Amino acid sequence: MNSIIDVAAILISASALFAYVNHRFVGLPTTIGVMVIAMLVSVLAYLLSLLGFGDFHAHATRLLGGIDFNKTLLHGMLSFLLFAGALHVNLNDLRKQKWIIFSLATFGVCLSTFLVGTITYYLLDLLNCHLPYIYCLLFGALISPTDPIAVMATVKRLGVSKELETTIAGESLFNDGVGVVVFMVLLMVLQSTQQVDAAYVALIFAEEAIGGIVFGLVLGGLGYYLLKTIDNYKVEVLITLALVMGGYALAMYLHTSGPIAVVVAGLLTGSVLRQHAMSDRTRQSVDDFWELIDEILNVILFALIGLEILIIPFDSQWFVAGILLIIVVISVRVVSVGVPIRVIGLKRKVAPHLVKILTWGGLRGGISVALALSLPPGDARDLVLFLTYIIVVFSIVVQGMTLGLFIKKLTA
Repeated sequence: MNSIIDVAAILISASALFAYVNHRFVGLPTTIGVMVIAMLVSVLAYLLSLLGFGDFHAHATRLLGGIDFNKTLLHGMLSFLLFAGALHVNLNDLRKQKWIIFSLATFGVCLSTFLVGTITYYLLDLLNCHLPYIYCLLFGALISPTDPIAVMATVKRLGVSKELETTIAGESLFNDGVGVVVFMVLLMVLQSTQQVDAAYVALIFAEEAIGGIVFGLVLGGLGYYLLKTIDNYKVEVLITLALVMGGYALAMYLHTSGPIAVVVAGLLTGSVLRQHAMSDRTRQSVDDFWELIDEILNVILFALIGLEILIIPFDSQWFVAGILLIIVVISVRVVSVGVPIRVIGLKRKVAPHLVKILTWGGLRGGISVALALSLPPGDARDLVLFLTYIIVVFSIVVQGMTLGLFIKKLTA
């Protein structure tokens, strides 16, 4: 059995190789290129095994089977990636777009969860791929929020206006946290042996979401005090690392939303602590450290998504359902984004083409796959996992690669 060090060594080495090949010969955006190359390698390994040239598929499957994608991402990488993403979002710019971001991250996610879940239930029934309604809602919850990791990696290279960048980044950071909370509440309903009423669900949701915001503010305040009282860039970088790792772990222990807490702490660190509690040397060191962490973990995550194709169950009927659900998810995204923005647009001016850009820029990524893998083992989970993977791959490869051209055409 592979040790954690062995698995990490193989995964990091493969990620570095894929990144090199992409940069040297392919030229795609790094995260997309790495994922595409990883998928091609996975397919090649499978074909070679079928042709009798070694048992690459079995070896790769055993290796990937030793990686708990759910824990690796949700309880490992996620806190680092969310903090790094939030670190470069200006709080003042975010405040100007607060109502759009708040409505999309709450009403938009809940509306999308219900619509995607309900349409999925009836569509799968028509295709004779029966799935209980609660699992369809869970699928709606995990596929509705845009993945901040995928979105931030794409937005960074587009050079869009500050207003649009803030809206896209802010929505992806917060709707991810809310989406995880909605998913966890629905999973609790699925696994509960007792009757769960609406009041109890609302209480759990408030505890997770509001508790996450409050705890994130506490983390930010603690970080401000610690950084303000010293001037040593090495220690201060270590303190930001402790805020992320310790803060996320403690938030989960207190049953509040770790993702939301880390996002709030990251926003405060980027907009308040950087200006008022750090020297120029510390500021540069913190930026360099978290930018490097962000880049490395992004590459590893997208390589892992590409390699996961080896252990995703396959069925031709499921594939048809997945293709149809790509259309459903994008169509529902138009509604869940369009309704709140149209309402807000009655009282204030919004950026032109905002609904179109947010719809096509609503990338799904590793968080959706990780949540699908956290479902109880069985046929229902296999179906949800396959559908999720199809949509994630389409989202990152097709939407991610064409988003820049799409925005340029709209804003030309």
